[in-house]
Amino acid sequence: MATDPVGEAAPAKLNLCLHVTGRRADGYHLLDSLVVFADVADRVSATQGQGLSLTVTGPEGAGLAAEPDNLVLRAARTMGVTDAALILEKLLPVASGIGGGSADAAATLRALARLTGRPLPGSEDVLRLGADVPVCLAGRPARMSGIGEVLASLPPLPPLWCVLVNPRLPVPTPQVFAALARHDNPALPDLPPAALASAESFAAWLANHTRNDLIPPASTVAPVLVEVQSALAATPACLLARMSGSGGTHFGLYPTAEAAHTATRLLSATHPGWWIASGQI
Repeated sequence: MATDPVGEAAPAKLNLCLHVTGRRADGYHLLDSLVVFADVADRVSATQGQGLSLTVTGPEGAGLAAEPDNLVLRAARTMGVTDAALILEKLLPVASGIGGGSADAAATLRALARLTGRPLPGSEDVLRLGADVPVCLAGRPARMSGIGEVLASLPPLPPLWCVLVNPRLPVPTPQVFAALARHDNPALPDLPPAALASAESFAAWLANHTRNDLIPPASTVAPVLVEVQSALAATPACLLARMSGSGGTHFGLYPTAEAAHTATRLLSATHPGWWIASGQI
């Protein structure tokens, strides 16, 4: 149990690919996805408090209220914590397909476990917070399947850098899934060891053997996403440009930090209204 404030990063979650393989009777979709994390992150801080409170700060915190159904507060209640002052520093766009809320919930669980000495909740309680919360709580590259509860660790990946781009246009997940033409698409192939030899070979395997089944429906919901994809793909040394999750954030993969920084500068100059950030996978 900690007496000083504790803080936890809530890294952006990237679906390098996302195959929709089925739909359960309860409406939940079955997914097959390779998930990694970038060092672009929100941050959750926790201190002992009188009652449970949440303060939202940061450049992306505007319009995000500390309402009872906020995932940070839901995570605290799942831990059984009733006396903690929580601060969420929001650097990732809200509802943007990179797991911001799920990452925040996972960071809250980790922070409160350190602050209070309580154990982390069981897997079913974690899943109830959201399908992406289990993988965000694990916080390491994984193949995620089922509705998000089945995780298998990935082998070490080659060094990769990324640029994240969001056009600041809401892309509601229910609308994207409603526009999905097929719900029984093929699953991911196994990741061959040869694909891990370099950033280039890994990106080529992703491009040639995997996909994001939600790109076509998301593009009908928000046509600007086609422009985002093209702009990223056109940057020098971009190995792969693809949408993450159900949108609207896209990522570009790059072999060096310099290439990612160059792409960030170019995109920021041509699209000043977009949210753009670079980091390492």
